[in-house]
Amino acid sequence: MAKLELKFDAMVGVYGGTFDPVHFGHLRTVLDVKEALGLQQVRLVPCSQPVHRGQPGATVEQRFTMLQKATEGLSGFVIDSREMGRDQPSYMIETLRSLRKQFPQQPLLLIIGGDAFGDIEKWFQWQQLFDYAHVVVMQRPGSHFENVNMQPFLQAKVTHKATDLAWLNHGHLYFQPVIQLDISATQIRQKVARHESIDFLLPDNIIKYITDNDLYQGDFTAL
Repeated sequence: MAKLELKFDAMVGVYGGTFDPVHFGHLRTVLDVKEALGLQQVRLVPCSQPVHRGQPGATVEQRFTMLQKATEGLSGFVIDSREMGRDQPSYMIETLRSLRKQFPQQPLLLIIGGDAFGDIEKWFQWQQLFDYAHVVVMQRPGSHFENVNMQPFLQAKVTHKATDLAWLNHGHLYFQPVIQLDISATQIRQKVARHESIDFLLPDNIIKYITDNDLYQGDFTAL
């Protein structure tokens, strides 16, 4: 896919998740967004206490370390620790408010998957996300979320011009085609518990870290 050529080079992507564990499905798609939109950096934000799922199988410190290892040598990837110290459930709106203080002028792009977008109205203060960032939805080539019957609030935010994301620092909804790999962290955890191979699903150094730290043993049902 062609990279967006902009005179700006300061757009910051924000990609939150449990990353339990991080895998190629996470890494390949967010790399597609970074390259397509010419982002200066992407900040990967591991969630300490997820709101919409059970307790992760690995600690937030372990998931942070796995993200660091997975992105070693990749330019423009930053592992962001701002949710790690929270002793309450992690809400993206709070993370974006904090990031906006750090990046008062630069466009922030909240990067989410199609499944997350389908549930966005369940997010805490979801409409206010657009007060701090653009929302970029990763979609499989050929799928068209924008043609789905969205409520008027979301429909009014849609832009089909990637350049709009650079001219304003928040407020748009944009759909970006990406290469989608059908890999799930749940599947990986279950394979580990069953002593099945997880080769080619995630980086080798993450596989070694999981083995060395005895992660996901007996974890068949956690989401």
